[in-house]
Amino acid sequence: MSKAYIFPGQGSQFPGMGKALYERSAEAREMMDRAHEILGFPITDIMFGEDAEALKATRVTQPAIFIHSVVLARCSGLEAPSMVAGHSLGEFSALVAAGAMDFEDGLRLVAVRASAMQKCCEQVPGTMAAVIKLPTETVEEICASCAGLVIPANYNSEGQIVISGEAEAVAEACAKMKEAGAKRALPLAVSGAFHSPLMEPARLELAEAIDKTPFQVPVCPVYQNVTALPSTDPEVIKDNLLRQLTSPVRWTQTVQNMVADGADSFLEIGPGTVLQGLVKRIAPEVEINGISE
Repeated sequence: MSKAYIFPGQGSQFPGMGKALYERSAEAREMMDRAHEILGFPITDIMFGEDAEALKATRVTQPAIFIHSVVLARCSGLEAPSMVAGHSLGEFSALVAAGAMDFEDGLRLVAVRASAMQKCCEQVPGTMAAVIKLPTETVEEICASCAGLVIPANYNSEGQIVISGEAEAVAEACAKMKEAGAKRALPLAVSGAFHSPLMEPARLELAEAIDKTPFQVPVCPVYQNVTALPSTDPEVIKDNLLRQLTSPVRWTQTVQNMVADGADSFLEIGPGTVLQGLVKRIAPEVEINGISE
């Protein structure tokens, strides 16, 4: 059996995340306490608390999900995976789980990424919307037909695509999607146009941090968002990780390629169950489970 480990992205957080893990594992406590030193603030106070709004701030959300996912993977006695992937932010968790970089360096990069994206959202207005039950080709054609900047940003599953770009262009695209027969074209409560060219200032800031971070050859292939293909070359991994900020997340294609390469068992590691649902839609024939505490 080929085991694929997958890691969730922003939006999967929940109040209390990681608290049970912290309480049961000395290794988890050590890693989370180390995270406080790296980040410069006690992030577990927010993770373990009940304030969902405080947990939604990008500078908190991204490190919190990364910490939860990586610590859970490290402390759950799991067998080595055959391959890994992560959705957006989750790609950083996947890379650490595969040994391409260590926990501390991964967390530093995630902190830079989160801060840069939050600043970019404040400086470069944009938004996103979910399009439900419309063929992929139609979504792509409609985005290309709009006057402003709007692109498919997340190919989550067939019939579920998130678009991203300038607010007016996204609104125009949503109207056209509904006319074309979409079941829904729903604006999302997000602070910016993630995975679009509007994130270019954040990409430039992250580039400097990635350039200074040591990467190693991972113990298994890492399927990356930008290409949906497996990578083991550290230089390719770094380039794709950087391109991810301004490019679509090709999750549907990623799962399809993992299955084609032999994955018959998927395990979502980290908060929530979003990826389990997506995998069930993309590849209903495979086994899918998750761990989250």
